Amino acid sequence: MKINRHSRKKVSKSRDAKNNFKKKCEIGPINPLKRRQQAFLTRQRAALFQKNLPLSNHQCNNDEDLFLCKIGNYSKGLPHNALGEVNLDAYKAMMKALKTGNPDDFELIPLGGFVKLVDPQAAYVFDLVGPDSHQLSIAIPPAFSSAWEASEMAEVYWQALTRDVPFKEYNTNQLIFAAASDLSNFSDFRGPKVNGVVTADTLFRGKNPDNLVGPYLSQFLWKDIPFGAKTIVQQYRTTVANDDHLTLYKEWLNIQNGFTPSSSNVFDSTHRFIRNGRDLGEWVHKDFTYQCFLAACLILLSFGREALDRTNPYLTSLTQEGFITFGPPHILDFVARAARTALEAAWFQKFLIHRRLRPEEFGGRVHNHLTGAASYPINSELLNSQAVSQVFSTFGTFLLPMAYPEGCPTHPAYPAGHACVAGAGITMLKAFFNESFIIPNPVEASADGLSLLPYSGQPLTIGGELNKLASNIALGRDNAGVHWRSDGSEGLKLGEAIAIGILKDYRKTYNEDFFGFCLTKLDGTTIII
Repeated sequence: MKINRHSRKKVSKSRDAKNNFKKKCEIGPINPLKRRQQAFLTRQRAALFQKNLPLSNHQCNNDEDLFLCKIGNYSKGLPHNALGEVNLDAYKAMMKALKTGNPDDFELIPLGGFVKLVDPQAAYVFDLVGPDSHQLSIAIPPAFSSAWEASEMAEVYWQALTRDVPFKEYNTNQLIFAAASDLSNFSDFRGPKVNGVVTADTLFRGKNPDNLVGPYLSQFLWKDIPFGAKTIVQQYRTTVANDDHLTLYKEWLNIQNGFTPSSSNVFDSTHRFIRNGRDLGEWVHKDFTYQCFLAACLILLSFGREALDRTNPYLTSLTQEGFITFGPPHILDFVARAARTALEAAWFQKFLIHRRLRPEEFGGRVHNHLTGAASYPINSELLNSQAVSQVFSTFGTFLLPMAYPEGCPTHPAYPAGHACVAGAGITMLKAFFNESFIIPNPVEASADGLSLLPYSGQPLTIGGELNKLASNIALGRDNAGVHWRSDGSEGLKLGEAIAIGILKDYRKTYNEDFFGFCLTKLDGTTIII
């Protein structure tokens, strides 16, 4: 039968009307319009909370103004003179780009070689969850000439000198005793001590009391990782003993100018459990952003329900268990989610506030001062230390021996990105897991790193081993020579603040009867979010 155009229109309208009268399948406590409005208000309240926080007052150590030749600030990758002092026109170009934020200005920064600056424009990025990267502040770092800076440089010298000493032998090794004794002589060393003295049991550990309990390394860097359908045994590729770099001045200067290294790491043919500073330094050389916190999360999930935080609403449910919320996908997502946000906050501080030089750069200042090539106001406590004399006796220069041929990354030191991610990662894990839960069957690596041995000392808890894990990651970068202690300690606090901010934004998005995330901060205080 032939249907004319007008008839087709009537049939179409009739079908539309019939479809409109179909029963809607959506059920729930509120209709779609109210749901849309509630979603908007939830996001708006989170944004208003961040907007109404007091403005931060960011302060620096003023080295940049004090030293016109910029010896107290980061400049690696830019052109330098024979002393390793930055070309001031290049430094001004970098400063102009940082002040304007204009992408075109960053393309005009003169480089000394082939190595590029690492993502300075990340300092300006906005995020939609958690605190804005420009909102949070950190402490002022040590000044170039301070006794505090001197002590931190002595510590990284000693970490370089003791890279090959197994953690298990710290209590019997003479070089470790020498390091502890030397650091005890510094008037402003801020690492952990016992009765005012650095000991073999406190050396190169974090200051949180949990770091002084049990083996040097956290259980989460030794225990097997349940990884889906397989298990990962934590034996890793490492470099051979005495594989140190940048101890020759010409090579050091080339690296400061951004040229590629003339040497490369020499790798051990046998994979090992992390057993010393060199192994740990190589681990944090090749890890991806949140790798160890993903691993820790998988290990923690394998401990079962008893390891979950008591605030988890599904622990008391008779009919339900958590999955999308308060279950593995929730926890795994938050660990990863916090990592990039923590790096955003770190990059703001690095490039737009502090521009702190790296220990590698400071080592060049020490070398040129002590060889008479220049005169710098370096604190005498460092110049007269056993650390400096031991480095010269071993390597023939006063340069900091680096674990990596390329030296440090091409972005400023303060705060450490690894530390910021670590602070955020462990905070997320503390929010979901029971910090007082005792880790079963603890272990420690043998001196050769070929096996794991049972540990039978003081019980190790989830909270304590997470705190230790964060310090291991932060100070592991110091072991390689690329960071200072305060880069790590302040970075951990910044990452913690980022994670807390994210948890606050999500706190009121859940339907469950949930009374808040409860966790212990790095300073020992307990908070409920």
